[in-house]
Amino acid sequence: MSDLERVVVLAGGLSNERQVSLRSGTRVSAALRAAGVEVAVWDVDASLIDELAADPPQVVFPLLHGVAGEDGTVKEVLELLGVPYVGAAPGACRTAFDKAVAKEVLSRAGVATPASVTLPKAAFHDLGATAVMARVVERLGLPLFVKPRAGGSAFGVTRVERAEELPGALMTCFGHHDEALVERAVAGTEIAVAVADLGEGPRALPTVEIAADGVYDYAARYTAGAVRFHIPARVPAAVAEEAARVAVRAHQALGLRHLSRTDAIVDAAGGVWVLETNVAPGLTETSTFPLAVEAAGLDFGLFCRELAASAVPSALGAPGAR
Repeated sequence: MSDLERVVVLAGGLSNERQVSLRSGTRVSAALRAAGVEVAVWDVDASLIDELAADPPQVVFPLLHGVAGEDGTVKEVLELLGVPYVGAAPGACRTAFDKAVAKEVLSRAGVATPASVTLPKAAFHDLGATAVMARVVERLGLPLFVKPRAGGSAFGVTRVERAEELPGALMTCFGHHDEALVERAVAGTEIAVAVADLGEGPRALPTVEIAADGVYDYAARYTAGAVRFHIPARVPAAVAEEAARVAVRAHQALGLRHLSRTDAIVDAAGGVWVLETNVAPGLTETSTFPLAVEAAGLDFGLFCRELAASAVPSALGAPGAR
C-alpha cells in the first residue's frame, strides 16, 4: 500500500458530536502520518467543496459523527465531486442511521434485535400521552430504553426502570429528534464487534466487552477510565463466534463497506441481540474500534493506511469508492 500518498481526513462538522469527530480525526491523522502518509485535516464548512475541487486528494477519510456525517449527506457531496472515500455509500448510511429502518433490515436478515416501537412526538400529543405510554409499557414491559430514532454517542438515550420515568425520558429524547424508538431492555453483557474489510471481504475483529457502571452514555464513552474494557470479551468461545457472525451479517445486510461497529447484548442464554450497527464508529483514544484493531495484532496506523488505500480506485489494486 506504499503508493498511497495523500489523504484528507474530514473531522468536526456542526453536529452535537463535533468534539468526538475532532478527537477521532486527531487520532487517525496521527496514525496515518506515523505510517508514512501525507495527511491534511479539514473541517466541514462552506469552503469544503471548493477546496476539494481545487485540490482533490487521493482519498477522503470521513470521521464525521451524527447528522450530515453518518446520514450520507457528506458522502453524497463526495460522490458529486468524484472523490473516493472510506466508508459506506450514501444509501447505506441513510439506512443504518435510521434505527427503526435498520432494525427492520436486520430482522429480515435473521439478526435478532430487541422488541421496540417507534412513535413521533405528535402521536403522544394527538392520541393522548397517558394512553400511548400505557400501551407501550404493556407491550414491551420494563425496563426500557428510549432513544432518538436517529443519532449517535448515546445523546438523548435514557434507561427507564419504572413507568413514571417514561414521560421524562421521552422529553429528553424529543430534545434530539422528533421521533422516539422505545426498546425493550435486554439484560446481559454489553459487547461491541468491529468489522473491517480491506478488500478481501468483511471480517470481525476481537469482541470487546464493555463493563460500565450504569448506562454506557456519552460521558462514559469519552472519558478515559470511566469504563472497563475486556478483550476478548468474557463470553464462551461459541458465543464470541456467534457475535462475530452476527456483526458480519449486519454489515452485509445494511450494505456497508470498509468498517462498521455492531453494538449488542449477550443474554444469559448466550443469545446475541443487536442494538445498532454504526457506519462511522468512533476512533478516539477511548473508542472500542481501535482497541479491537490492536487486539487483532494490527498496528493502528498501518490498518488506517490500508483502509484508506482500499477505498482508492484500481490504481492501487483495490476496490474503488463506488
